[in-house]
Amino acid sequence: MGRKQARTGKYIYLYVASLTLLFLFVLGCATLRDREDHLLRSQRLIAKGDFKGALEANQKVLSVYGNRPPGDEALFSMGLIYAHSANPDKDFKKALSIFGKLIKEFPQSSLHEEAKIWTGVLQVIEKSKQVDIEIEKMKQEVFR
Repeated sequence: MGRKQARTGKYIYLYVASLTLLFLFVLGCATLRDREDHLLRSQRLIAKGDFKGALEANQKVLSVYGNRPPGDEALFSMGLIYAHSANPDKDFKKALSIFGKLIKEFPQSSLHEEAKIWTGVLQVIEKSKQVDIEIEKMKQEVFR
């Protein structure tokens, strides 16, 4: 009466779908590993005092992810690097700018509140520097 259908076609589709999923999984894990590698590398470099190398590692993360996570983590790390007391190239204004960028571009980030706290602390430091400069100017005028 009727011919029995071969099921080999269904197995081929299943095989192709499985390979596709496996490929996507491996590719996804590779980018996740890359992200983690760069962020962990940055933390290790900071601990060693290699602030320039740590900035480069974070820049790589930013160049790949941009305004998507883990870009927020990279920005936060860069802000900490510029604010780090042991960094010979520390720059509080750059740190403020980077934390401001994180606050603006990543409002849903778990680092959002911490960036706001750092912004406040760095603003106080910058204001106290201005006050110190004014006091020094006043001293020089008085002792002339």
